Parts: sequence; structure tokens; C-alpha cells
Amino acid sequence: MKVLLAIVGMPGAGKSGAVSYIQKKGIPFVRFGQVTDEGLRAQGLTLTPENEKAFRENLRAQLGMAAYAIASKSKIEELLKANAVVVIDGLYSWEEYLFLKKEFPNLLLIHVYAEPQIRYKRLSERLVRPISFEKSRERDMAEIENLNKGGPIAIADYLIDNNSSNIQDLYKKIDELLDHLKIEKYD
Repeated sequence: MKVLLAIVGMPGAGKSGAVSYIQKKGIPFVRFGQVTDEGLRAQGLTLTPENEKAFRENLRAQLGMAAYAIASKSKIEELLKANAVVVIDGLYSWEEYLFLKKEFPNLLLIHVYAEPQIRYKRLSERLVRPISFEKSRERDMAEIENLNKGGPIAIADYLIDNNSSNIQDLYKKIDELLDHLKIEKYD
């Protein structure tokens, strides 16, 4: 059975760490943000927060809130032809979820969760694009209100609690979930 796993959660919860760990197991992934990266490169523009935001807004104005799922569908299909499991990094909106669930009925949502104060601390300490506690809270609100991010999180099939400061705890929980889902380890 072919399975599509989408990692969802709020900024700083540990989604990228989870996807990175799963990828190291040989499970391929589709990063929705790659659509932005490739689109900007095709336009000859640099990857800056301003250019990225303008590209995202333009793409969603053209294709609707499911834009990134629509733009990534062929890549997902291609990977599923050769793999039993594919992971999605970057599913945000309710509309993306609805589109993908219709196209890929075996889609499962995995919510990586961390308490807001823990997430904000992580975001303020990261090496690339650190963000203050205040800006982190504003970003949370904007993503919920403008990107319809709450729906996929609310109906996630599985929850991984990532409040620990030890990354090995996250990895252990991912391994347990993959075992539960009977997803073979590729490593």
C-alpha cells in the first residue's frame, strides 16, 4: 500500500527535524517550499524573505489556497510510483489537505507539537532567520488566520509531542510511529 505522510505543526515545533530524520532513513520527501525556491530561480530572483512572500502570495492568488499541493502533485505521483512511502514537508492550509486527500486517499497527517514557549525559544535561538518571541506569536496568528493552518493540525491522524530539548527523544517517537504504521525502515 502506498502511503503519503504529511508533517504538520506550528513554527518551531520540530517539523523540519522530523522530516530530516525520516529522510535519513531513505524515505523520499516533497518540500512544498521547493516550489517557491524553483519559481524564484526561474524568474532570476534571489531567495529573500520579501521575494519568497511575494511569490507565495502570487501563486495562491493564481491557484487558490491549495496552490502548493497542486504545484507539487506531479512530483508526489512520481515519487509514489517508485516508493511505498513519501513524506510531505510544508502542508499548511486546509485546502491543501482537502486537495491531497482527494488525490491521495492514503494521506496521513502527523502533527509535531511543542508548547508555544518552547517553540518561541527555539525560533529565537536558531542560526538561520532567528525570530523574537513577540514576532513568533504574531507569525502563529498570521499562519492560522491567513493560511488556514489550524484545520490540518486539528484533524491530524497522529501526534508527536516534541517538548523535549533532546532531539533523540523526537527520533525515538518517530521510530515508534513508523513501527506502529508498519513502515519499513530504509536505513
